[in-house]
Amino acid sequence: MDNSSENFHYVYSCSLEAKIQIKVGTLEGVILKPEYDKMLADPMLKFSGLYQQSCADLMVVCQVFSDGDPLSLPISTPYKSFTNRWNWNKWLELPLMFSDLPRHAQLALTIYDCGGSASIMPVGGTTISLFGKHGVFRQGMLDLRVWPKQVADGNYPSKTPGKPQDDDKEHKQTLAKLAKKHHNGHMLEVDWLDRLTFREIEIINEKEKKCSNYMYLMVEFPTVVYDNIVHSVVYYEQDGDELYQFRVQADLVTVPDPEVLQENLVENKHHKLARSVRSGISDKDAKPNATVRDLLHTIIGYPPTKQLTTEEEDLIWKFRFYLCNHKKALSKFLECVNWRSNTEARQALDLLQQWAPMDIEDALQLLSPAFTHPAVRRYAVTRLQHASDDDLFLYLLQLVQALKYESFDDINEAYKKIKARDTASDTSLSGAHDESVMKDSTIPAVKSFKIYQETDCPNMEMDLSMFLIHRACRNFTLANYFYWYLTIECEDQDTTVKQDLRTREMYMTVMTIFMQTLKQGSLEWQKRQLYLTRQQVFIDNLVELVKKVARESGNRKKKMDRLQALLSNQEPFRMNFLNFEPLPLPLDPNVLIKGIIPQKAILFKSALMPSRLSFLTVDDNEYVAIFKHGDDLRQDQLILQIITLMDKLLRSENLDLKLTPYRVLATSTKHGFVQFIESVPVAEVLATEGTIQNFLRKRHPSESGPFGISADVMDTYVRSCAGYCVITYLLGVGDRHFDNLMLTNNGKLFHIDFGYILGRDPKPLPPPMKLSKEMVEAMGGINSELYHEFRKQCYTAFLHLRRHSNLILNLFSLMVDASVPDIALEPDKAVKKVQDKFRLDLGDEEAIHHLQNLLDLSVTAVMAALVEQFHKFAQYWRK
Repeated sequence: MDNSSENFHYVYSCSLEAKIQIKVGTLEGVILKPEYDKMLADPMLKFSGLYQQSCADLMVVCQVFSDGDPLSLPISTPYKSFTNRWNWNKWLELPLMFSDLPRHAQLALTIYDCGGSASIMPVGGTTISLFGKHGVFRQGMLDLRVWPKQVADGNYPSKTPGKPQDDDKEHKQTLAKLAKKHHNGHMLEVDWLDRLTFREIEIINEKEKKCSNYMYLMVEFPTVVYDNIVHSVVYYEQDGDELYQFRVQADLVTVPDPEVLQENLVENKHHKLARSVRSGISDKDAKPNATVRDLLHTIIGYPPTKQLTTEEEDLIWKFRFYLCNHKKALSKFLECVNWRSNTEARQALDLLQQWAPMDIEDALQLLSPAFTHPAVRRYAVTRLQHASDDDLFLYLLQLVQALKYESFDDINEAYKKIKARDTASDTSLSGAHDESVMKDSTIPAVKSFKIYQETDCPNMEMDLSMFLIHRACRNFTLANYFYWYLTIECEDQDTTVKQDLRTREMYMTVMTIFMQTLKQGSLEWQKRQLYLTRQQVFIDNLVELVKKVARESGNRKKKMDRLQALLSNQEPFRMNFLNFEPLPLPLDPNVLIKGIIPQKAILFKSALMPSRLSFLTVDDNEYVAIFKHGDDLRQDQLILQIITLMDKLLRSENLDLKLTPYRVLATSTKHGFVQFIESVPVAEVLATEGTIQNFLRKRHPSESGPFGISADVMDTYVRSCAGYCVITYLLGVGDRHFDNLMLTNNGKLFHIDFGYILGRDPKPLPPPMKLSKEMVEAMGGINSELYHEFRKQCYTAFLHLRRHSNLILNLFSLMVDASVPDIALEPDKAVKKVQDKFRLDLGDEEAIHHLQNLLDLSVTAVMAALVEQFHKFAQYWRK
């Protein structure tokens, strides 16, 4: 016997997103006609099919039940006229998928006949469980006993079982089991003997049916075939492989303690004594021994999300003077301060001025909601003042979100004072005649926005809003993105909570101060304010144009023609998109655009039909961008910002992984821009060229290069694969398939479409890292030198990014209230999910071993390949 027949091939039911099909075959047996006294009582019964000379025109109704409750709507066989026997021979597709089935799902089949002009009567019913006693979905053909004049019972156990356990039918069931065993290849095949045996089994079954008082309905269950191999469907729940903690002992009896929520006087007294001013004198000279020094070093190395214990807080406080020269310890010290105690807060603020200045990336933690003291937040702003404009741009999205944790009253009060000073200055200037009065009255007018307009203000104490306005006014790139980040927060998002309304009002106040500061500044600032205003008008007109195109009836070709007609002014529109006054593009303010090329505007094939627009720059070059309407781009904007940051961090370590951090800007919660990168989906590469190697070889052939491809191109491909494997793993990017994996002509591989992050994935059992067999084959396989180089680059990138984990975690902690979809699902767990991917509990060597295991597991992931095939089928039928 072939050894392959001993293998059991299976697929989990939760992973099979396919409709269930059941084939209704023949009905064997004799149906008793109704008694004549019933026909006399109901004359309409004479129209019943049971009184016909030939076979009645019956129908079979199928429905799936679980514990007596229906799981789907009933499905019936189509009308069919019968002569000598009932034979439907029809596959019925149930409105239910394999993944939706519970363990005790049952198929109920009821045979109905016409009972009159407007009624039907049950001929009989039968029920069978869809999964056998071992949890395997039924296969092959089965003869089900039909219980006369009964509707199929969907309860468990059923009153109409299709496979009764009668002792007199034991030999028949034994024959059925042996036939199934032979069908599955578990018995030796002898052709001549098999034909004789199965013929004899058919004769026995026919005799049994004729001798029985029951009818038998033959049904056939589907088979799942993958790679020409029949797979059994095994019941398995979603996330069934997760570990659950079970208690081995009984629950403890709890007794209510009325003092449990009251203040612990002993701990409170100990806290005050440990941190009193009297103990401060001795604390200045306190030096830790070797054991305590190692413990302090461990505590300082904790990630920003870890909560310190009371003992650890007291230890930090005790050796605070010793730690003053350690800049990484400042955030831990500020965490252990009881800010409700005036004495303790005063000591902490005095020490804050003496502490070694902390790094800018660590200062971001002090702007999180965990730190509410104004002096601490202002200290963090003084550290941010030392950041360059390029670095500040990388944190700007989070800093705008951090405004939610500032004092709203202080921002509003500052705005009221500025407004009052401006009003007073205008009044004084209009009624002033004396030169001395004029001189004094012009001071408020000139200096009302001075704090925002200073060109150089190192270490000036200001709150976060003042700082952001000050820096945005000095740099138009920052001003551009600051304006659009604020615009989204000022947008009316159907807020019902009072705090949300106050937050929106605060953002509108900051926006007003920002625009007024530009308006009352120098000519250059006034020009920037005008640019931002014109950008808003441009976006509003573009949205209106896209809405007009969407309302156009017809196919994509007609909509595209309408789009090009509107852009070329063939139809009247309130803005001339063909030629307008030069304007900084909101997506990239360093690019000045003066028009849109109509004939190059196209609509993509997706459901929302985003527009690809070719903007004409003042240098007569083209800048291509995608404008999406009806899509919230804030999640993609966040992920691309983090990828841009990671790219800079890796480059600072002299590691260039050839990443492609394209630009994304959400101009609203419903629309935004995406930079267009000339590239091809890997799915199209494999469909047209066969392999990634063929694609690269066709564009960059080289006799001396690996696999006949230019060495530089292959190096770019390997590096980009390594970079995105590590980054998508750290960010938990899901829903990866070859249609959202792009490849450029020069070998850069990059990801698009970040609709699922932080571990969310619509596909079952996703691999830990996004590495497919086709990507590895392009490197020459798992034994090639390029693949070993790929793994080496992955290890190096992972270690470098681990060293900057605090910065990335701080940025994510500032986004927990940003309404980003996958963060808003579980905001309290979002930062923890990212932290878990870094495995900060491991040393560098252990972390490398961990990554090695993930790569090995991802390369051999079978489910990922199976899901990719399902995705191909879905794309095929969608087209």
